Amino acid sequence: MSAREPLVVVENVQKHYGEFQALTDIDLAIDAGEVVVIIGPSGSGKSTLCRSINRLETITSGSIRVDGRELPAEGKALAKLRAEVGMVFQSFNLFAHLTILENVTLGPIKVHGVSRAEAEREAMEFLARVGVEKQAAKLPAQLSGGQQQRVAIARSLAMHPKVMLFDEPTSALDPEMITEVLDVMVGLAKEGMTMIVVTHEMGFARRAADRVVFMADGQIVEQATPEEFFTNPQSTRARDFLSKLITN
Repeated sequence: MSAREPLVVVENVQKHYGEFQALTDIDLAIDAGEVVVIIGPSGSGKSTLCRSINRLETITSGSIRVDGRELPAEGKALAKLRAEVGMVFQSFNLFAHLTILENVTLGPIKVHGVSRAEAEREAMEFLARVGVEKQAAKLPAQLSGGQQQRVAIARSLAMHPKVMLFDEPTSALDPEMITEVLDVMVGLAKEGMTMIVVTHEMGFARRAADRVVFMADGQIVEQATPEEFFTNPQSTRARDFLSKLITN
């Protein structure tokens, strides 16, 4: 019996926007339970790669597999895959006209066919897990940015995803709200959630990552454990990137 392949496998992925090549020869494999943090300068392709893993961006060539299955092109198969790949964005993308509880129960009811009572019971558990259960009856506009982002995480968790993607989840937050969101993410990492995180928060990378992937100019330049990457980066690009962080 062959060994089970990693949960997410990206092979020789290229992505073009017209003449511009956003991703070049991307190869990346992520095991179940692994936390991979993708860092690099602006415009390096980090978010494009993250969004490609649940096909919010279509790749030009190469392949991406999640749990052994190639990403479907469209239709019900793609919707099913997206239900298994949670996504947390820079903007919270909550439905403004729905309460917090309704935002979290919508997916399980509509996509998984869960009863309203069961969806609400689970939603309250997930809201409690991220510390906003007391806000369940409110509308998103009544919550702080940090609270809204924690609701967005609860909404993804309610779908029981196999992997969670985070695309700069703290970049739209005020500094005092960043910690509360990162604390939730650190907790998820400790519980064994498979996570791919695009972030500028180096402290989170040090605390929670199993592996740091450094990108520049649409390519993976190097990858290592946080300890190895932050103390002894191998490439000139990574050394330059880290030196600018330290001096800023």
